[in-house]
Amino acid sequence: MKEFAEDRLMRVLHDEHAAALWSYALHLTSGDRVRAEDVVQETLLRAWRNAKVLDQSEGSARGWLFTVARRIAIDDWRASEAHPEVVTGRPPETAVTDGTERAVQGWLVAEALGELSPRHRDVLVLCYFQGYSVADAAKRLGVAEGTIKSRTHYALRALRLILEERGVTQ
Repeated sequence: MKEFAEDRLMRVLHDEHAAALWSYALHLTSGDRVRAEDVVQETLLRAWRNAKVLDQSEGSARGWLFTVARRIAIDDWRASEAHPEVVTGRPPETAVTDGTERAVQGWLVAEALGELSPRHRDVLVLCYFQGYSVADAAKRLGVAEGTIKSRTHYALRALRLILEERGVTQ
């Protein structure tokens, strides 16, 4: 019967606090999703081990979870600082770059650009590939600067979606 109560308590804790805990852990880890997942997992594991502490009101459970998450993040940070980078006399082997990766990336981006509307493609080519400022691109295309900014925003979103569909970005 005790196991059933602990399982139920953990489900309730997860349902009520997981989203907020995840968001907080993401903030604590400066946006590092993998580290944030580790912090949340370790926090919930400690909650499971200390179910009696959490069997209280909702506010104290969330406070306890956030405190534990914060301490875990701090401990992880301190551990990484305690083991600084090792300097050796021999540099690591350097990768030989033959330009293949860059060529493939260029080809993928060029192909993705071809799928954009002409307006979106033109603004990206001018601003990102030819180095035009917003003002210069606006003059060249005969539109307002705000239009250039707007088109750039939507063009980059569309380009990212195309590349994500192809598995190029995440």
